[in-house]
Amino acid sequence: MWVTSSTELALTPTCLALGKFDGVHRGHKRVIEPILPTSQNKIRGEWQSGREKEISDISGEGSFTSNSSLSSSHTYSTVVTFNPHPQEYFTGKPRAWLTPMEEKIEELRSLGVEQLVMLPFDKILCTLSPEDFVQRILVEQLQAARISVGEDFRFGSQRRGTVQDLQRIAARYNIPVNIVSLETQEYTQMDDSNRKERISTSLIREVLATGDMERANELLGRPYALVGKVVTGEQIGRTIGFPTANLQIPKDKFLPRKGVYAVRVSILNDISNKYEFHCLGVMNIGSRPTVNGANLSLEVHLLDWAGDLYERTLRVRLEKFLRPEQKFSGLEALKNQIQQDCVNAKIFFGSEL
Repeated sequence: MWVTSSTELALTPTCLALGKFDGVHRGHKRVIEPILPTSQNKIRGEWQSGREKEISDISGEGSFTSNSSLSSSHTYSTVVTFNPHPQEYFTGKPRAWLTPMEEKIEELRSLGVEQLVMLPFDKILCTLSPEDFVQRILVEQLQAARISVGEDFRFGSQRRGTVQDLQRIAARYNIPVNIVSLETQEYTQMDDSNRKERISTSLIREVLATGDMERANELLGRPYALVGKVVTGEQIGRTIGFPTANLQIPKDKFLPRKGVYAVRVSILNDISNKYEFHCLGVMNIGSRPTVNGANLSLEVHLLDWAGDLYERTLRVRLEKFLRPEQKFSGLEALKNQIQQDCVNAKIFFGSEL
């Protein structure tokens, strides 16, 4: 997949999906699906100008895997997003992401997206009128042949442009715009009544903050993952019989509720660049109050596994929240609780062990 922050270096012509796509959740995937080379909408030429009926490096020198089958008439399936996030630009405050850039790239690549264009969100871009955004960016620079957006997409100065405006302006250039209705799912509330909720990045963040991993993972369409390299820790777990791998993740990664989780862990093979050696474990996200820890740490203990993980890259998928962070009277009490955490994780995973 080609990754660039320069429209001058973008591969053209393009089929575009526009949005912020933080989390690359189920709703995002429905917006992206119509632009993919395997999309039935694209193959059959059923793009419409109305509502959908059914349904590496950011410097501009990104990576690209060549495909000899591509012809000069090929249109590149392209996700267009913004960097920094518009909210970061206007508030000046850093934002925690469900999918930091490297994760977003991997998720989009796994979907079959051929190109990611990260438009620099700056004073020039945010002051463009809707008409200028379409003409200069989408038509002249990215040579859009088709466009797919969610029905809540807004663009142009002060977010004045609606999806209807996008359709109207794009029609001047004979560019069809596919508007994807918002993805919803039924949710059972505490009183056992059901209601539909719109799947969104903000909702997923709220749910993750409560530790409800089953609901968060359903909204995402996959388990929420923490990806990082194993670094040296204080090795306190080893002294009580539960060695842990200390995970260093991107600083802008959104973290769920502090506590202990049942997790699935994959280890990156540095040669094949694929995740292998899948195993189960328990993970603690917190400041380790029992040992007077001052900083937030992420520690994972692998069940029934032994080996050296130092400097290896792990992908830890959070499956079940087991308990909140606690302060114990001492290491012996902590050891007993970790033993119970492992038992509870094994009960959760059941026959997988």
